[in-house]
Amino acid sequence: MPVVLLVGGMGTRLQSVLPVTPKSLAPVGDAPFLQLLVRQLRSQGLRRLIMCTGHLAEQVENEFSDGHKWGVEISYSRESRPLGTAGAVKFAEPYLTPASDFLVMNGDSFLELDFRQLVRFHRERDGLISMAVRRVSDARRYGTVQLDTHNRIVGFREKMEAPVPGLVNGGVYVFNHSILRHIPDGPASLEKDVFPKLLDHGVYALEQRGMFIDIGTPEDYARAQTLCQSLYQAALSQS
Repeated sequence: MPVVLLVGGMGTRLQSVLPVTPKSLAPVGDAPFLQLLVRQLRSQGLRRLIMCTGHLAEQVENEFSDGHKWGVEISYSRESRPLGTAGAVKFAEPYLTPASDFLVMNGDSFLELDFRQLVRFHRERDGLISMAVRRVSDARRYGTVQLDTHNRIVGFREKMEAPVPGLVNGGVYVFNHSILRHIPDGPASLEKDVFPKLLDHGVYALEQRGMFIDIGTPEDYARAQTLCQSLYQAALSQS
């Protein structure tokens, strides 16, 4: 199964601490954050990776090359202009044939999970999208995912002012290949432009309980440094 890694974002909120480094290459310990994700995937037998690059693409491509150093096979789908999370997936379509399903991961967050379990869940539901979600004590930065009693997503609540607990999008998905018909060409966001419009097509969520961190802010990036050893242990926990 191919895995699409979304690593082309500008990382605007981290530019104060990483002015000339793409967010996915932010050092955590003595290695780039993206290496954590590559090692997690490889440890569970997922070795065909497509990295959707954009901002400072050369740095990512120079760091990982064809992936042989990490025991994976990496292709690059480099956008010439910012396409957003959905636009990047659509642009990578030539790399995703003939797979019936494929994984998608944000390149700036880590979620401890069993990918095989998520894929199995996806195929049992026979929906268009399956999303890994995580319960957090303060969901205001993310917004929340609303589920029915059958783990089907029925809505999304926008980011809030006050801290509230809730289920949040963990940034890991299994997509049926047919989703590409629902994504427009050009810039678009999965979270804002695609997911809310596809709820009637079968969008499901599987809750995870392992480690979760998003390095998108200076505060959480600093927290990742303190969790470095635990993150690597979690990345290999399902191997």
